[in-house]
Amino acid sequence: MRTALIVLAKLWLLVASGCVQGEEVDCDGEDALSTCLSPTMSEEYYIEQGNLYFNTMDYNEDRDVVPPYSSLVVRWEWPPWLKLTAFGYDNILAADTLLRLYPSIVTERDCRAFPVQPFSRCRVTFYYDDHDGLGCPIYEEFTFNDAGEITFIEAWSDQPDLLPVGSDDPWAEAAGFTRLSSRIPGLGNARGLLDLNGEAMGEAAAVDPDIADFVVRAENWFETWSAELDEAGDAIWPLGCGW
Repeated sequence: MRTALIVLAKLWLLVASGCVQGEEVDCDGEDALSTCLSPTMSEEYYIEQGNLYFNTMDYNEDRDVVPPYSSLVVRWEWPPWLKLTAFGYDNILAADTLLRLYPSIVTERDCRAFPVQPFSRCRVTFYYDDHDGLGCPIYEEFTFNDAGEITFIEAWSDQPDLLPVGSDDPWAEAAGFTRLSSRIPGLGNARGLLDLNGEAMGEAAAVDPDIADFVVRAENWFETWSAELDEAGDAIWPLGCGW
């Protein structure tokens, strides 16, 4: 009974703070959620940025042409991947340079634009040179600010037991889809800039374990990312790709 009451209390706090998708939220302040923003670019623009992102990981493309990242861009990859794999413009460029140690092509892509955040969503398949042509399917979403910069990248392994959507919702449009990008304060202001030490972030982290985990990792993303990588080892590939 006590556990049930705690869960209900936390849910009430999430609703009160506007962190439950579909509830009314404050869209006027610097702590607004990403869902407060509307597209400022064409559908073609958002589709192009998704494809540019995957070009940076495809050695048949010009990997040095990058999409417009925000200065505080976040990349969050759900397990069995390594959660916070980049935080900040310079860091995502550096991390993607390291990924070239795992040569890949991304030949199967379906990127689409949506009128609500995340404005760009893609289903793709990676093929790595050292894995005998086996495909690694990924579902990835891109959140943008008003300037058309990517502020948040969120990825899942595109497998039934790892991607929390059913075949009837292939683009995660259901109201209950639990993406992290729609819960973090600050991604919904015009610049899409979050404040790790802000009051709203602290309040959100107090009731949302995923946000609390994100804040801890963002305070030292390279150390936490490296620790995840060391712990995962080579097992990450069969787990994440379904091999």
